[in-house]
Amino acid sequence: MDGTVLVADDDRTIRTVLTQALTRAGCKVHATSSLVTLMRWIEEGKGDLVISDVIMPDGNGLETLPKIGEKRPGLPVIVISAQNTIMTAIQAAEADAFDYLPKPFDLPDLMKRAARALEAKRRGPLRSATAAPRDAGDDLPLVGRTPAMQALYRLVARVMNTDIPVLITGESGTGKSLIARAIHDFSDRRPLPFVVVQAADLQGADGPSALRARARGGSLVFDEIADYDAETQGRVVRMLDALGDSAPRVMATSQVDLAQRMDAGGFRQDLFYRLGGVTIPVPPLRERVEDILLLAEHFLARAERDGATARRLSADARELVRAYSWPGNVRQLENMVRRLTVTGTEPEIGRAEVEAVLGNQPAVEPLRSGEGERLAASVARHLQRYFDLHGGQLPPPGIYQRILKEVEAPLIEIALDATGGNQAKCADLLGINRNTLRKKITELDLRVTRRRKLM
Repeated sequence: MDGTVLVADDDRTIRTVLTQALTRAGCKVHATSSLVTLMRWIEEGKGDLVISDVIMPDGNGLETLPKIGEKRPGLPVIVISAQNTIMTAIQAAEADAFDYLPKPFDLPDLMKRAARALEAKRRGPLRSATAAPRDAGDDLPLVGRTPAMQALYRLVARVMNTDIPVLITGESGTGKSLIARAIHDFSDRRPLPFVVVQAADLQGADGPSALRARARGGSLVFDEIADYDAETQGRVVRMLDALGDSAPRVMATSQVDLAQRMDAGGFRQDLFYRLGGVTIPVPPLRERVEDILLLAEHFLARAERDGATARRLSADARELVRAYSWPGNVRQLENMVRRLTVTGTEPEIGRAEVEAVLGNQPAVEPLRSGEGERLAASVARHLQRYFDLHGGQLPPPGIYQRILKEVEAPLIEIALDATGGNQAKCADLLGINRNTLRKKITELDLRVTRRRKLM
């Protein structure tokens, strides 16, 4: 990797670490804590790549992006930010940032993205920044720094100004409707209607035509479309086929796996393929544990802005909130915080208050698959299908080891990823000996990558 990288961040540690890493990779580095200095370097023609924070002492990095595009068309900019909301990702995309990463970021990942940006710069001019980021509130509880949520943010930013249909999947309370609303509100269709469709809206001879008239080229969202009966699904297919010019953006939400429902004969294949241009899976809260306290603090701060008493979670309360399974996902967490802000007056929220609101629900639920069934039931269903595929004949001998390997490999891979590749922590997490883990990694031919988290 070669080229000159301009780093702008008010955190001295980040400037030092990035300077050292980029220099070792073969780059020249100029680092500053000032956007004024960064712009001076850019105007002088320095730099092949910019890596910039958003909130700086003398300005906003996102607002600087259009100026960089005017002064140096084709100069790639990677935005890094501790503001882990969907708004940051969308605003970075609107301002034509080459890439966006949240803090804390994975240093090797940032280095790979920097290498891609430098290579893209060498290949030819990039699209210049022409659209200034819009002002928008941060009231959407689409907050999270976990990799799953950051990937979701980037996907939303990429698809929002396309016409491709979007299918948003996830459990109840994960925020599927908020994702649909964000895609509409931050797209070019935002001045046009946003219409949420229930099955009842499609009934009657004039149902579909009335919906088309209401949407007027805006967005149509078919809410929980897996619940539509066969007749209503047919109405949706005919409606989509008749949209014609100035068609609205089509989105749908679903709590269940539509592909599995289609395989079981409960969902029309032609409708599935009309809706599934891009699928956006929204992870349940228990799979993004690091975001739980971030969301709780977001809801507490919003309640305070709305006039409620300023409150904060005690250390014991934070521990309980983080450990709870949240079967109702973000909606349940939001409702809990709302109750805590109106039922108590002390500045600190104790563990007993949280326990009283949550009631006697278990802190940890049995492992479940994407459709909410127990993991054991999901595994049994897949195994039964495997046997059925052999047409009444027995599978080849050795099935026990083959099945164990199929389960072991993803379990160990996910555990390694969750522990940053630290084998000692991974072995402790799995409850096995470290030597056993090393043996399994070799037997299953798993790749282990150590990564460093940088604040």
